[in-house]
Formats: sequence, C-alpha cells, structure tokens
Amino acid sequence: MPARHRAFLERAVEAVPGVDGLVGLAAGGSFIAGEIDEFSDLDLVLAVEPAAWPEILDRGQAVAAELDPSFLAGFTGEHVGEPRLLVCLYGPPLLHVDLKFVSLDDAHERIEDPVILWEVDGCLSAAFARAAPRYPAADPGWIEDRFWIWAHYVADKIERGEIFEALDGLGFWRAVVLAPLAFRRAGVAATGVRRIEDRLPAFATDLERTVGGVDAAACVAALEAAIELYTELRAADGTGSAVEMSVVEREVRAYVAGLPGRLQLPGRGA
Repeated sequence: MPARHRAFLERAVEAVPGVDGLVGLAAGGSFIAGEIDEFSDLDLVLAVEPAAWPEILDRGQAVAAELDPSFLAGFTGEHVGEPRLLVCLYGPPLLHVDLKFVSLDDAHERIEDPVILWEVDGCLSAAFARAAPRYPAADPGWIEDRFWIWAHYVADKIERGEIFEALDGLGFWRAVVLAPLAFRRAGVAATGVRRIEDRLPAFATDLERTVGGVDAAACVAALEAAIELYTELRAADGTGSAVEMSVVEREVRAYVAGLPGRLQLPGRGA
C-alpha cells in the first residue's frame, strides 16, 4: 500500500474511537482486493449509533477533519444519489477519500463486504451478519426498455447539431449500458467503465469505436458502433428481441440509418 494511504488509515484508526457516536470503521473498494495503488481513492464506511446519525451527518466535515488534520475540503454525494457520502480531499500530498456515514441499523444493506478496521463490541460484524451483500448488476430488460428511445434521442441531437449533447449521450451509454453488460457477460462486478482497460482489454478496444469526434460524421459513426455493440451484447446475454425485432427497435434503426442522407455526409448517402 502506498505510504500516503497507509499513514491516513493509521491515523483514522487511532482517531475514530475518540469521535462520539462512531462505533465502527471499515474499508471497501480496492482495499478489499488489495489493489490500492498511488492513484486509488480510499472508500471508508463509518458506522454510527442510530441516535447519533443525524448529528454526525450534519457535522460530517468536522468528523472528516478529526480523522486526519490534513483535511482540505469535502462535499456531500447528492450527485450520485448518496447524501450519506462525503467526498473528501486531504493533503498535501493529495489523497481522495470517500467517507460514507451509515447508521448501524442500515449497515447490513451493502454492495460488498468491507474490511472492518475498528468496531465497538463486534457491532459492525453483527450488522454484516444479518444479510449478504448485494451488488447492483446490469439489468438487460431494464436496458432494453430504454435503449432505443435513448438511441433516437442521440440521433436527434446529432442532426440538430448539438454535438456535445450527443457525445454526453454516448458516454452515458458506455457507463450505463455497454460496460455493465460486458462485465455481466464476463461475470465481473464493476461500476461503469472503471478499470475496463485492465479487466476487459479486448472489449475496451471495441468501446473505442463509440467515442465520437466533435463533428456530425464522427458522432454518426460512433452511434452506429454503439448500436452494433449493444446488439452483440444483447445476443450474447440471450435477452431482448432475439426472435422478432420490436416495433420501436425497427423504427429507430431505420431512423438512424437515414441520418447520413439527411445530414448529406460525404460518401454516406448524400
């Protein structure tokens, strides 16, 4: 483990027993797999007595500073739908640390089994024993219900000339559709496109074709590649309209196929 990460954890383990209301500290993410490198974040779970949880949440930044005096700044995780999360930066040297404040009553609801670094009277171990972790896997049916509507949306953005909006849509697909389905096929739990270059290098190469340039022609090619890749992943999963193409898929495919002509792209149906 890099020295900066180790030093932070040592200080946190020393400090957390002195913070009123905290009853456990655990480390998740790359710590579990022993994959921490100099660029890794630290993902920490702070278990809180239920009665103290609202107050601890309100003073999260003060708690963050108590764990390590090098605390620089932090913000809560509403942007990822997790207000219990405090995204922190410590330093120098700079270190990104995610602190998740969890009431002991809810600690059993988790996506992984973090490594317990400190706890009061085995309370966190007991909470984890109440239920197994459940990692949110890609749901092919949920994706199929949305994919073709998303495809039409991206096509319209390209045709209108909103290229950056189209590029955002393609990036969203990589994180929410294509990478999760590829990881599902490989039997690997993952979040978005994180570490896909190392874990699925061949698929990462395929994914390059979905990264459009800042012009309509490149975005059309990326959209077509994304649809092709999705179709392959769907077929490999054995879900979706394998027997008969749905009406919405047929209509959207035809709409996308007409994009080059409508845009009068050179050599593409102009």
